[in-house]
Amino acid sequence: MLYEINTRVWIKRFGKDKKLSEISDEYFKDLADKGINIVWMMGVWETTPQIIEKCCLSPELVTAYNKSLNKWKREDIIGSPYSINDYQINPDLGSLNDLKLLRNQLSKFQIKLFLDFIPNHFSAASKLIDEKPKLFLSGDKELLDYDPVTFFKPEPDKDEIFAHGRDPFFPAWSDTIQLNYYNPATREFMINKLLNLTEICDGVRCDMSILQLNNIFTNTWSGVLNKLDYPKPKREFWKEAIAKIKSQNPDFTFIAEAYWDLEFDLQQQGFDYTYDKRLTERLVMDDIFGIKTHLDADISYQEKSVRFLENHDEKRAVTAFGKQRSLAAATIMSTVPGMKFYYDGQFEGKRIKLPLQLGCEPEEKKSYSVLNYYYQLLKVIQNDVFKHGVFKKLEPVSAGGNNYSFENFFCWQWTYKRELCIIITNYSDITSQCRIKLDIFLDTNKIELFDHLAAISYSRNVNEIKSQGLFIELKGYRSHIFSVK
Repeated sequence: MLYEINTRVWIKRFGKDKKLSEISDEYFKDLADKGINIVWMMGVWETTPQIIEKCCLSPELVTAYNKSLNKWKREDIIGSPYSINDYQINPDLGSLNDLKLLRNQLSKFQIKLFLDFIPNHFSAASKLIDEKPKLFLSGDKELLDYDPVTFFKPEPDKDEIFAHGRDPFFPAWSDTIQLNYYNPATREFMINKLLNLTEICDGVRCDMSILQLNNIFTNTWSGVLNKLDYPKPKREFWKEAIAKIKSQNPDFTFIAEAYWDLEFDLQQQGFDYTYDKRLTERLVMDDIFGIKTHLDADISYQEKSVRFLENHDEKRAVTAFGKQRSLAAATIMSTVPGMKFYYDGQFEGKRIKLPLQLGCEPEEKKSYSVLNYYYQLLKVIQNDVFKHGVFKKLEPVSAGGNNYSFENFFCWQWTYKRELCIIITNYSDITSQCRIKLDIFLDTNKIELFDHLAAISYSRNVNEIKSQGLFIELKGYRSHIFSVK
């Protein structure tokens, strides 16, 4: 299970001028007790403060700051953690040695440390622009005059023109400079950066990893690339980079932030895990049929999928779903195959999405009902049946008559050795009924179903379950997680 921390904001909870090596064991022990075995320290790299005035005080961002934090000050704006100077520790967080001490501290609790790899760009004020300008995608005056949003001069009194980083569906990110993946030297440089990261962490979450795919890069920058002499690369960057890293460190883990239905392609290129944004979107839209179809994918694909409800880019789950529906969605994403991914504050029911450029957070009251639910949920999914067992979807059927509310249910089971665990969620806002046929392997006429979420046992007749199915009635957005005894 992966836990994301917005590091530059989070560290301020522990006192002024705290460093990465100065966090108490108690904090990380609590995460380990919840079953967290990976901590992603998002945003540890050095940024460029000089970019803030130019890029981080736009009307749109100021509106977001006002919405998130009352009475914020200019010094609270610290810039995007994805607009980095280079892969050096942000001095506000300490030194490289502080990061190494943090990694050692995490390892005491069998927690791995993951960091950001940002393959698409650096800060528009990065020192690398002067040191290694040929790494970046250059432009000319014609392109600058035609599209000053995408192209810029890092130094107004110099002739050099470069492209800002961009997603082809959105305006360019003005605080970034685009790397040129048609240049073999750029690829070699970024692979070496990855090799360096293997010395200080256990894995990386690769930001916008789709943008480096040859076809995507070509389509995004075709107008510029037509003016350059570089031939289109024959190999994919990720296939080359991951193979190189794995040859030296086979256990180093790659997670892709992936969209546009390119997740399978990235898995084929070597990524250990890829974001599953589709599941999140379908849960938000109450797309029950779409979710059921999504979970019919090959198990090898599902096991490499990262399931989540929120992260630094998404709305908070309680805000996006509503409290009770967010808990039903959490039950679903936590009990299907794949990596489980939670964001700092999710367990407490935080509601405010913080802009990444903001360096402090508002105080929010904990939701103890959310906290208690996650406590029970995280406790049960640490059982071996979820770690080593076999996943199987179950099909709910009508409980009788013209009642079609059975279609509102998600049902599946996990089996491991003699253990059987059944998960049932009514993903609707109305009380619903269904029956579920189960293969009971116990030689008995009656079984005990223990519901981990409610801490209640039910005695049921095995013959009825085999012939008619287990009868279930659940209120809207409620769940059972049964162990069969």
